[in-house]
Amino acid sequence: MKKTQLILLLIILTSIECYSQQNGDYGIKNSAIKGGIGLGTVLAVVVSWERNKSVLLAFLHGIFSWFYVLYFVLTRKPEERK
Repeated sequence: MKKTQLILLLIILTSIECYSQQNGDYGIKNSAIKGGIGLGTVLAVVVSWERNKSVLLAFLHGIFSWFYVLYFVLTRKPEERK
């Protein structure tokens, strides 16, 4: 029981430290946004690679990101629905 309480206290103190400071530096999230890599881009590249096996098309679809993801969902082949 004592070990469980100690772990819980450590988790609470860590989370308080992480969420209590608002200094304007958002760390990883801020650098990912500046780099232009988002969830839509990653998803589009992965889906494009699985379908086409082409680096050029994966790059192009990564630029269009969410538009390609929506296109893929609307035009999936029956074997891709699993």
